[in-house]
Amino acid sequence: MKNTKQQLIIDQVDRKLSIFSPLKTVSVPGKGWIHTVRTALNMSLRQLGERLGITPSSVQDIEKREKEGAITIKALREAAAALDMQLVYGLIPKDGSLETMIEKRVEELATQIVERTSQTMALEDQEVSKERIRKAIKQQADELKYELPRTLWD
Repeated sequence: MKNTKQQLIIDQVDRKLSIFSPLKTVSVPGKGWIHTVRTALNMSLRQLGERLGITPSSVQDIEKREKEGAITIKALREAAAALDMQLVYGLIPKDGSLETMIEKRVEELATQIVERTSQTMALEDQEVSKERIRKAIKQQADELKYELPRTLWD
């Protein structure tokens, strides 16, 4: 990467996000966390509403919005606090790390660039060997990873 500062940032964020990796397999309960915790504590809608300073029907609305994925982080945090809990959230890279995401995307983009050039050359009767194409893709990928241009994510 061109910028060691950028690499340090990626490494730091990867370390922070790696804590969440074991949680990949945890699924949200069907009725949402607020409803699930509230009922596990045998707490009524009225009781949670009093803790939140809202009506029981408003608590039901919060639980419904969580279930539908339409709740705000602020509302989740407030509900968690009212349940004597703390909201924790994070993002988990599907490919395991930011570094892996970058490498995958760089490879995809490099392949597109080289294949486009290769097709043009083939049309002009200047076809390139598969080995040369592989080397060109590797070289292009290395350059993209070094540069890490914003266009990488277009």
